Amino acid sequence: MAAAIVRFRGIGLKVTAFVPHRGFASTLDGTKDGQPDGIKKSVFISQSSDIFTNLALEDWIYRNFNFKNHHILMLWSNNPCVVIGRHQNPWVEANISALDSNGIVLARRNSGGGTVYHDRGNLNCTFFTPRDRYNRKYNLNLITRALFREWSIKADISDRDDILFRGKKISGTAAKLGQPNAYHHCTLLVNTNKDQLHQALAKEQNDIHSRATKSVPAQVKNLTDANKQVNVPQLLSAIGYEFLRTNATELIDGGRELVMKQRGFQLINPTEKWFPGITALKDNFEAWDWRYGRTPKFHVEKMIELKSKEKIHSMKLHVDVEGGIMTDIKLILGHGGGEGIPVVSSLKGREYSDDNLNGIIVALKGVSAENVKLAMNNL
Repeated sequence: MAAAIVRFRGIGLKVTAFVPHRGFASTLDGTKDGQPDGIKKSVFISQSSDIFTNLALEDWIYRNFNFKNHHILMLWSNNPCVVIGRHQNPWVEANISALDSNGIVLARRNSGGGTVYHDRGNLNCTFFTPRDRYNRKYNLNLITRALFREWSIKADISDRDDILFRGKKISGTAAKLGQPNAYHHCTLLVNTNKDQLHQALAKEQNDIHSRATKSVPAQVKNLTDANKQVNVPQLLSAIGYEFLRTNATELIDGGRELVMKQRGFQLINPTEKWFPGITALKDNFEAWDWRYGRTPKFHVEKMIELKSKEKIHSMKLHVDVEGGIMTDIKLILGHGGGEGIPVVSSLKGREYSDDNLNGIIVALKGVSAENVKLAMNNL
């Protein structure tokens, strides 16, 4: 038995509440009586607004479903958060201090790509297919078709697979390509708080040297700037119906007739009862070790000034960070290079943060320049 279905109405759509039985993932392979290519489609609407729960749901679906004869579009929205790519450095990509003070969480997703800001004025779309049917151009064109069909908004797809309106970015894109499954996801700016977005993504002032993937800055625009009538629930409906009415492998419009052959809209409640193991996935996404500890090795340099009786001496503080932990701290005289002098600090071995970095600087300012120079001469 595949899944028990309870009928009701929500957000203006005829949808179903997804109530799966044990082993349901293997039963959703689809049948050969759907559309011409034999593939059926579902639109999953997450009922969670928690970024870690939604990332866990996305990962659970990716790990457990068979998409051979069943493609899925997951639609989801989050409370304010910043989401970095799998291989990015959070201290390079976001203003961590501002996030903490504003109660905005930082998350790291499983896919690559750049950093994005989410709030309830965003709609996130995840397209699940087998790896051999992965086609992000198909997905992006499906979205632009929905925008034009519903609001006559003419959006363009850039060479970087961003969606643009009049040259400004309304959607970024990323992907996870595995075997046998893959997904492509993107976020659409509907009426996002752009002031909060810019503040959250403002770069820290420290000189960070990192090989982590860096985001490409871009000017952004909300869809409400193009048409004030656009809202998240209606956009969810428009993209969902465009997905259901379109042939699974070609951008061919099958209209209402094809929609009626699909599995339709389903409200998803991402709980342990129906998605065994999702709590462990959520805990992993929420853990410091994943969000910060997975940052590729980097180092931070900051010029500081130490006073002596004669003058002020400029020195460079150099801090190595590995796994998010400060592993080595040293001072380098002037602007030159060299080995420098090791700094003995109780903060060595602690998590890297602005507060801990400033703690080292404050402690060093209590050391005389003469003592530092003497120590360096004795190296």
